[in-house]
Amino acid sequence: MTRPIRVLIAKAGLDGHDRGAKVIAAALRDAGMEVIYTGLRQTPEMIVQAALQEDVDAIGISILSGAHLTIFPRILALMKEKGLDDVLLTGGGIIPDADILKLQDMGTGKLFTPGAPTSDIVQYIRQWVSERESKQV
Repeated sequence: MTRPIRVLIAKAGLDGHDRGAKVIAAALRDAGMEVIYTGLRQTPEMIVQAALQEDVDAIGISILSGAHLTIFPRILALMKEKGLDDVLLTGGGIIPDADILKLQDMGTGKLFTPGAPTSDIVQYIRQWVSERESKQV
C-alpha cells in the first residue's frame, strides 16, 4: 500500500461514552494510520457517508449501548448499498460473545471487547488491509 491505512472511528447511536474510541484512535494514529474520528451520536447513514467521503479502508464502531444488533447490520446494509464491499467493518464495546458470532456471520470483521490490547486491533486491521491488497493485485 502506497498510502497510510485510513480508518474511520465512530460512536453510533445515543451512546455518549467515547473514551475507548479515543484510545483506539490514538493507538491507530501512533501505528501510522490516518484516523478520522466522527465524534458522538452518529447514525449509520452518517457513518457510511463519511466513510465514502474519506475513502477509508476500515470503519471501526465503538458501541456500549447494547444496540449492536441493530446498528452493525444497518451499517453493513448501507455499505453494500453504496458499494463499500472492500471496506472492513470492525469495532468493539460491550457485546456478548453470542452476539459477536451473529454479527460476524452477518459480515462484520473481528469485534473487540473491553481490555483487548490495542496492538491486537492494529495488527488485525493491518493484516486485513494487506490481505485485501494482495487479492486486488
